Amino acid sequence: MTKEDQQKSDFPVGLAAPAQRALAAAGITRLEQLTRFSEADLMQMHGIGPKALELLRQTLAAKGLYFTEKK
Repeated sequence: MTKEDQQKSDFPVGLAAPAQRALAAAGITRLEQLTRFSEADLMQMHGIGPKALELLRQTLAAKGLYFTEKK
């Protein structure tokens, strides 16, 4: 993820580079886009691990947003 992409993104500052790259590769650049995915979907992405998932979950919850339920 380039510095320009990071400026456009509203991902939490502590999100590790592999997780940022995984999200960027999936075309996800904004927190709101994560609400279309379940936690299980994200865990399937190479670079997203438990720490990244928890950080994203907490950041979403602080904004009143949540991952979708697995169907």
